[in-house]
Amino acid sequence: MPTDHIRTQRLRQSSILLAALVATVPCAHGARAGQNDLLVGIDGKTFFDAEGMRYGPGGHDSLAIVDITNPAHPSIRASLPLANTVLGPPTNLQITPNGALGLLASSVVHVQKGDTWAPEPDDKLYVIDLAANPPALAGTVTVGKQPSGLAISPDGKLALVANRAGKSVSVLAIDGKTVRAVGEVAIGDEVAAVLFMPDGHRAFVAKNTTNRVGVLAVDGQTVTYDKSLDIPMGGLGVYNLDGTPNGDYVLAANTGVGAGNADTITVIDAKAQPPRAIYHVSVGDGPEGFAISPDGKWAATPLLMGSSAAHNHWGYHQNGSTVLLDLGKPEQPVVVNAAPSGGVPEGIAWSPDSQYLYVGNYTDNNLQVYRVVDGKLTDTGVKLALGGQPASVRGVAR
Repeated sequence: MPTDHIRTQRLRQSSILLAALVATVPCAHGARAGQNDLLVGIDGKTFFDAEGMRYGPGGHDSLAIVDITNPAHPSIRASLPLANTVLGPPTNLQITPNGALGLLASSVVHVQKGDTWAPEPDDKLYVIDLAANPPALAGTVTVGKQPSGLAISPDGKLALVANRAGKSVSVLAIDGKTVRAVGEVAIGDEVAAVLFMPDGHRAFVAKNTTNRVGVLAVDGQTVTYDKSLDIPMGGLGVYNLDGTPNGDYVLAANTGVGAGNADTITVIDAKAQPPRAIYHVSVGDGPEGFAISPDGKWAATPLLMGSSAAHNHWGYHQNGSTVLLDLGKPEQPVVVNAAPSGGVPEGIAWSPDSQYLYVGNYTDNNLQVYRVVDGKLTDTGVKLALGGQPASVRGVAR
């Protein structure tokens, strides 16, 4: 979410989350542990009510590990009490390509200032062993200030983390279950999200305050940034990135500046020298989450539609929606349809077969399941109760 309830409501939510944690029972998950999972970051300290966004004390966050072996009926297989937040793009977590590890960035911590709470940048990244039964925290890595969107390389040996307050990208080496920081690339501007290309030799980074996408060169563990290659976007607040499986195009979600205004997706021709923006498509109000299907046929984005705004704001709506785009011609995506979502829909992920789509509805505390049927996005009616507010959703890096 671009940058408290009353005591009884906070206590009630904390009790629900604690009950969910206690009730979690480890399940037999077989050899594909991790590769059949989604990671869902649960924020228990940031709230949206009639006055808009409000902050409470920390200590109530968690990471839900959701099994999608049956893609139509996901289930929670484990929960870990790990800090994370809705303040940032819903891409602060990801699973390694082999399914062995999960990474989760903690972007901010809440500190008390008088009678109120306020966010301040954190610098922690958690490493989760998904092959353990039950999954367990395997380590903590110190990265740059306010780590936000992250990306794992296709070979699973490197991770990049966009640091908003640090105005940098942290470089992490992955060796088995060991993750360590090996470098930090100065960008000079705030960065929110990062995307690896399929060849592993390039990455793109969302510069959300300057409305540009930067290009990174990757050579082993050495990552460099050339500002002259920055690509201007066709909208405000570029906040999320994904790419077509063949690496030809990158699509950037421009979240915008607030409720009530139409926002865009920008198409970048990644094969051009230099890469450049070639097309813009309007999708609606507040495309923060964004994901391309594994088969490259579809893209989808949940729209906030003012659901995070104060209720007296002219652009406020109780619920958002999720838009499906046809990538038959990825250089010119076409909006197909929109399906209703819950309040403050944030994270989004596809099933491995590209048939099912999962959206986290923050204020509804659930994971909503959609399916692409006859070329349109359809609500299946299945909603997985999470016991807390889903701030981010992501699956396996590809």
